[in-house]
Amino acid sequence: MPDPSPSNLPTARLDRASLERVLARAAELQGTSGDPVEEFTEEQLLDLGKEVGLSPQNLRQALAEERTRSVAPDDEHGIGASLFGPSRVRAARTVAGIPADVLASIDAWMQRQELLIVKRYHQDRIVWEPRRDFVVGVKRALRVGGRDYALSRAFEVSATVIAVDDNRVHVGLDADFRSHRAMSVRQAAGSSIAGAAATGALFVMGVTSVIAAAPFIIAPAIAIAGARALQSRIVTRAQLSLEQLLDKLERGEFSSRAADSLLGAIVAAATAIPPRRF
Repeated sequence: MPDPSPSNLPTARLDRASLERVLARAAELQGTSGDPVEEFTEEQLLDLGKEVGLSPQNLRQALAEERTRSVAPDDEHGIGASLFGPSRVRAARTVAGIPADVLASIDAWMQRQELLIVKRYHQDRIVWEPRRDFVVGVKRALRVGGRDYALSRAFEVSATVIAVDDNRVHVGLDADFRSHRAMSVRQAAGSSIAGAAATGALFVMGVTSVIAAAPFIIAPAIAIAGARALQSRIVTRAQLSLEQLLDKLERGEFSSRAADSLLGAIVAAATAIPPRRF
């Protein structure tokens, strides 16, 4: 009796969930086996998706999400994150538009509404940082316009916009508050040092050990709890600010007509200035 071979075995059928598990496991085995990892172009991925029954539209959406995805760095999983909370927030959504227009709308919003300034400018990505001039500081302190400028304490803010198709883009917004968390760590360390000094002084004075040790334990605990609460409030407000911006993009509140009206106002103001007489 001939031995069964792959060519004469019955063809097995897999449902979508099984297919996803098989592909994920195969990728995992490929990574651990030391075999060279092959890179694919977008066209090759689309062709591969067609072979396994995935629509090009869904594949393009997944590719756009992957290209805007930010990987959490190691410090988001360390002791700093455990004690003081996360330092990064992210929001992402697919909205109508083309990359250049959507990115320009986000840039205008960040500079006018959040008082940020461009740090780096790429083709599909912009990175901003807070402005440090005096007038902007006054605006933030007084909350001009009723805004709390939730992104003003960020180390940097970035936006990545990738086309999904001719009429839609995927937007990824990230805000990094590492500098604020680092400041909280320094303040907590200062409180710990002050508590240790107070404990040492109490020991020298002959105070009971239990009472003398209290500052060394309580001062850092209070400092860490307060810093964590503040960090949580800051990142929560920043998350809300990013989501609100995406809401506006989704509703199409940024339009070319708004830009035209702004340009028209500038031109009208310029023409209203009386000419100088020499």
